[in-house]
Amino acid sequence: MFSEELRYLLRGEPVITVLTGAGISAESGVPTFRGEDGIWKKLKPEELANFDAFLKNPALVWEWYHHRQNLIKNIEPNRGHYALAELETIYKRFYLITQNIDNLHIRAGSKNPIELHGNIMRNRCIKCGALSYEVELLKEVSIPECSICNGMLRPDVVWFGEMLPPQSLKEANRAMQESTIFFSIGTSAQVQPAASMPIWAKNYGAYLVEINIEETLLTPYVDEFIKGKSGEILPVLLKEITSFKSK
Repeated sequence: MFSEELRYLLRGEPVITVLTGAGISAESGVPTFRGEDGIWKKLKPEELANFDAFLKNPALVWEWYHHRQNLIKNIEPNRGHYALAELETIYKRFYLITQNIDNLHIRAGSKNPIELHGNIMRNRCIKCGALSYEVELLKEVSIPECSICNGMLRPDVVWFGEMLPPQSLKEANRAMQESTIFFSIGTSAQVQPAASMPIWAKNYGAYLVEINIEETLLTPYVDEFIKGKSGEILPVLLKEITSFKSK
């Protein structure tokens, strides 16, 4: 399943960067951004996922996000999430960049994921910027308030028309420059700037590996393409690594 070159690199002390997309979470049952069953196919994102819409009707936006939070609360990380969390404990220099907002990497045990698009379980005050987690939306309180300044809370996710978090981009850029192995896992390779990150890493000298259930726009440029579900492939990879690291 894995090339000898990849095995050779993994036996040393590589700097590993992993980029994950919706595909890894789809295996847990999280609706994907794209695809026939995606959340965005059923709802109009332009009416809900932008700051102007939030200011115009925050109760409606919060109702939608509370529904999504409850949906994700009942979904568990899969073997792919857990395998990545375990790899983080094996390699001293390991970066995990994710486009997903579902919090599943953290629940699986990943310590410091670089969340490019935010985290749906985290909230941010639009007045003072304070962060908080998982507010309960009571029927009589449809718009949650900040416990510090009483400002309105919003989901701490990147909405349409907003810039990605500068600190996350800074950390991702460092990971790309330092990587000796870069894994692109379950991403469509269509959403920028994440879509370009594997290519940038390769240009910096990383060995580029793609794990996906189908070929993408990235596939022609990778050093190694492994077709299949990350929840099946990553545990096998972890087992091999554990085997030769223990010798």
